[in-house]
Amino acid sequence: MIDLLVVGGLGVDMRVRVPAIPLPAADSVTVDPIELRIGNTGAGVALAGHALGLRVTVVDVLGADPAGDVVRAALARTGVRTVLRDAPAGTRRSVNMVDPAGRRMSLYDPRPWRGPAPFPATELAALVREAAHVHVSIMDWVPPLLPDLRAALADGAALSTDLHDWDGRNPYHRPFAEAADLVFVSGVRLGADAGALAAALAPRTVLVTHGADGADLHTGGGGPVRVAAAEAPAPVVDTNGAGDAFAAGVIAARLRGAPLGDAAAYAARVAATACTHDGMEYPAGLLPRP
Repeated sequence: MIDLLVVGGLGVDMRVRVPAIPLPAADSVTVDPIELRIGNTGAGVALAGHALGLRVTVVDVLGADPAGDVVRAALARTGVRTVLRDAPAGTRRSVNMVDPAGRRMSLYDPRPWRGPAPFPATELAALVREAAHVHVSIMDWVPPLLPDLRAALADGAALSTDLHDWDGRNPYHRPFAEAADLVFVSGVRLGADAGALAAALAPRTVLVTHGADGADLHTGGGGPVRVAAAEAPAPVVDTNGAGDAFAAGVIAARLRGAPLGDAAAYAARVAATACTHDGMEYPAGLLPRP
């Protein structure tokens, strides 16, 4: 049995601590040691879910390159089950600049997938049938498989996705939204359109996240419910992966029977705590359990 099946979203992050965002104009800036480690959205959800006690399987493509080795080693340390295929273009990677307050700017290299989907629909459907929850990252090889993933869901299982900084118009994101029961999306580019987007996606549950300003929970039953941000239990050192930890917190709480509002409030605590740790490999006992 799989508690959480994560589809797509593995990569590496090169974390660089910078004096300010945006960087001042200069030929060079001396920074703290530059770290290369597991990252990207699917890894964030998988590792946070594992830290919250879920049985996690992750499915994706990785390059046969040093970056891919970093990802494989990190997942092996946690015991997260993997189903992987080779990515001829190499492993996805990001350069994440983090300022002294923990704020982030990410430069993302997606290593686009070319050709047929790397997994037969039958193989993924078999995994989906084992899963209590499926979380789909918005990877380029996934859209042709979305109908099969949706059709294979077991009774009572749910599918979620994170649309990140979607503006509500880019057509690339819409198939992911339409396949999901639970949609996470950043409010950074939606602004006043967030409510209209949530209404258009009804009856799906939509969580519009606002970073340190909390989130809005839209359930299709009237106006949004405000989810307050939680106070971090220690100094914030890295906000990379906070949104992924929030998603994992909602999923974990829902799997344990919590109502949506309670699940979102708990997830805010998970995200705040994740920000006190440098990286996505969370020590045992760090993230609060539901």
